[in-house]
Amino acid sequence: MDIKVGDILEMKKVHPCGSRQFDVLRVGMDFKIKCRGCGHEVMAARAKIEKNIKRVIREQDD
Repeated sequence: MDIKVGDILEMKKVHPCGSRQFDVLRVGMDFKIKCRGCGHEVMAARAKIEKNIKRVIREQDD
């Protein structure tokens, strides 16, 4: 899966704050993502994050 820093991930499950969207801060073997609702930052294994992605939202460069 092609995920880059700056992408927005919409997850299948809701974060406890009620938001489904996360900003990607770091990619590699682990992902560092930040909740767009409450600002909580999470580091998790790439496989776990990729399994729970519903869709990837990219900011278009004009």
